[in-house]
Amino acid sequence: MKKLISLIFIATSLSFATTDGYKNNDILISPEEAIKLIGKPNVMFVSGDSEDVYKLGHIKGSVEMYAHHLHHSDTMGNMHCDPLFRCVDSAEAYIGSKGIDNDTMIIAYDDYKGPNATGVYHFFYSYGHKNVKILNGGRNAISQLDPNKAVYDKARKIWKKAKKVAKKLKKKLRKAKKSLKAGDITEEVYTELKTQEKEAKTYSKELKAGLSKLADNLLVVKGEEEIEPKTFHIDPAKIDTTFVATVAEVKHASDDIVKNGDASKYRIVDTRSMIEIIGARKMDNVARGGHVPGAKFLEWKHISDADNKLSFKSAEKLAETFKRFNISTENTVYAYCQVGTGRSSEIITALQLLGAKDVHIFTGSWDTWGNDMNLPIKR
Repeated sequence: MKKLISLIFIATSLSFATTDGYKNNDILISPEEAIKLIGKPNVMFVSGDSEDVYKLGHIKGSVEMYAHHLHHSDTMGNMHCDPLFRCVDSAEAYIGSKGIDNDTMIIAYDDYKGPNATGVYHFFYSYGHKNVKILNGGRNAISQLDPNKAVYDKARKIWKKAKKVAKKLKKKLRKAKKSLKAGDITEEVYTELKTQEKEAKTYSKELKAGLSKLADNLLVVKGEEEIEPKTFHIDPAKIDTTFVATVAEVKHASDDIVKNGDASKYRIVDTRSMIEIIGARKMDNVARGGHVPGAKFLEWKHISDADNKLSFKSAEKLAETFKRFNISTENTVYAYCQVGTGRSSEIITALQLLGAKDVHIFTGSWDTWGNDMNLPIKR
């Protein structure tokens, strides 16, 4: 089995290895390295996808911390402990409830796209928990590397064919019953067909039972979380707000950009869809639609590598994208989306990979800005 796994790693390394060229590779972990840590003590894989997505497929032993729900504000969009995503006592209780303590290594992941994984990453980082990585390629990459998946897929294909045969025989048997009553077929013909249908049904059930056992060996599984709560403590002295920002900081940057345009050292990046940016769509309990004055519109989809199913494009392509939007790693950058943990964290993480230092997630994001009638908006 070890030899088989090694061969699979070699065969897939060109597709899934962490892309060379990033100045800051410490943020990411490749699927080849991550797969070795599944089930290890003091390692927790954390899915940033929603609860529904998690139930449909998650890395075995992982827990769900939906990125969109990591941000906590009141109904008016006020962040009571900004720039932190949650107040310390709330964050401690929530993290501990997920079976995580201070000795746990966190591997944040999502399906593969990146935004939800980056939300989890920055959530932990801001509370001083630096033993955290982003799985480049997410759940999809682990599934593709799983040596048990090929066996499972083959068995599932056989089961589906058997199920289809059983279904056809059942339909044929119903018609034969009518033909028997009409005297068009003999009792012997009907009995033989009934036996065939029963055998096909039994065979299909046996295959399904075997399929369930094979599913237990997969590294990406379906179902609910299995958690043993632990105690997580946040040391106030270790809280790190380097990469998060308050509404006041973003307002200052906005004023400077409106005054000086691209001559400003600041850049504000709106990572949402155009329908949100123009104010045609409002989300959650936000009173106003629109965008922060002076913001550049760089949707997160320009950062994620959909073609190769990786969380980030290559360093070269990322650099080209940011240059096209006149954003430099030397700028002071603030990114926002609806709630901070997700689309905006994808942009900020990409800049970090390129070596940027002065980059920040506006943790309140549009949830805060759109609800504050004292703040200007553009549509």
